[in-house]
Amino acid sequence: MPIIEFRDVTFAYPNGYSAVEHLSFSVEAGARIAILGQNGAGKTTTVKMMDGLLRPSSGKVLIDGEDTREHTTAQMSRIAGYVFQNPDDQIFHNTVGEEIAFGPKMLKLDADTVEEQSKWAATICGLGGQMEENPYDLPLSVRKFVTIASVLAMRTRIVILDEPTAGQDYRGLNRLGAILEELTNRGVTVITITHDMQFAAEHFSTFFVMAHKKLLRTGTAKEIFQDQALLDESMLERPFASELALQLGLGADICTREELAKRLLAGGGMKP
Repeated sequence: MPIIEFRDVTFAYPNGYSAVEHLSFSVEAGARIAILGQNGAGKTTTVKMMDGLLRPSSGKVLIDGEDTREHTTAQMSRIAGYVFQNPDDQIFHNTVGEEIAFGPKMLKLDADTVEEQSKWAATICGLGGQMEENPYDLPLSVRKFVTIASVLAMRTRIVILDEPTAGQDYRGLNRLGAILEELTNRGVTVITITHDMQFAAEHFSTFFVMAHKKLLRTGTAKEIFQDQALLDESMLERPFASELALQLGLGADICTREELAKRLLAGGGMKP
């Protein structure tokens, strides 16, 4: 059974604005899905329906077999954790440690388990030495990891990341990649919204492309980024490794920097 299933889902806001229309797809447990599309494509509305922050106007959203309209947002948050794009919309405690421990405490876990899960989340997010600091004394890029840790500490089966690479430097991107590997090793399903095509191509296995409030196509990085008509319709650009490979005459099947480096070292396909 899929862990996420949308069945002909449409969502309209109270003012009548239709944000997504007739979405149907499923996600298997443990998958890594990157949702791509320009602003207004319906990405955020879609993922907010995955953890019960929004309920479909029509159709069904099933999370781990549960209809989101039959459960509270708090109940759904035990299954799906959502990391907002702006960490300042999510942080409300005076110390990093309190922020990370809040979710497990709300799940009414025992004190030892709260400490264990909070320490694990803080460590993989690089926050082990900052537990007593006020989150707002930290840079925005680090506050982002505070909110990621606060969701990871709840050990949800689904983790949703909204623009996780925003404001991150090379070290932050590497840490995000390591977090994704850890989650995959634990069988966690990861959904991300991102405009960072290179990060997505290197760390996600399946892509959902949205435009015009609809899901246009799903596929691998190579399938998506070689489909020029799809990229044009959704106003997406290839990862820079793909674009550089094309300009160097190395072919259209390269998506990651590692693939580009291997092709360059092999000296294959370059045009004068």
